[in-house]
Amino acid sequence: MTADLQLRPVRDDDLSVLFGHQQDPQANWMAAFGPADPTDRAAFDAHWARIRADPRNVVRAATVAGEVVGYVTAFPVEERTEVSYWIDPTRWGRGYATAALAALLRELPQRPVHARAAKDNRASLAVLRKCGFVVVGEDSGYAAGRGTEVEEWVLELPAEAADQRNH
Repeated sequence: MTADLQLRPVRDDDLSVLFGHQQDPQANWMAAFGPADPTDRAAFDAHWARIRADPRNVVRAATVAGEVVGYVTAFPVEERTEVSYWIDPTRWGRGYATAALAALLRELPQRPVHARAAKDNRASLAVLRKCGFVVVGEDSGYAAGRGTEVEEWVLELPAEAADQRNH
């Protein structure tokens, strides 16, 4: 089902599609740590201009049959590389998040790689585990998508996990 998923750099004409994906209330609740106001197009555009302009970020559109189904990104947080992704909620359950993240990880030479997921976001945790991530800690923070503090798992893809998946 996901064999035709491809990654490519995010283009200007993808932004309206990605903004549309962000309008789903359930997706914002699950992601938890999204934008304060997902309907604020100016803030969305400013955020995307910032992340696309930073050469340290790897930002990819996930496409299926040429249609954008989401995005995946790797970015620096202090001395670490973290990953994140967002898939169109109408496409959930088809393996696109796992396929997109796995494809992005093949592009990244550095290990370890880190990720975070709200503790109750079982779907995201499953995606990360399928890609070799393991829980290495916990944290909490204010989650705009829920309007409250949320506990989260801190995960890591260690070098040895990546090596084992490639054999």
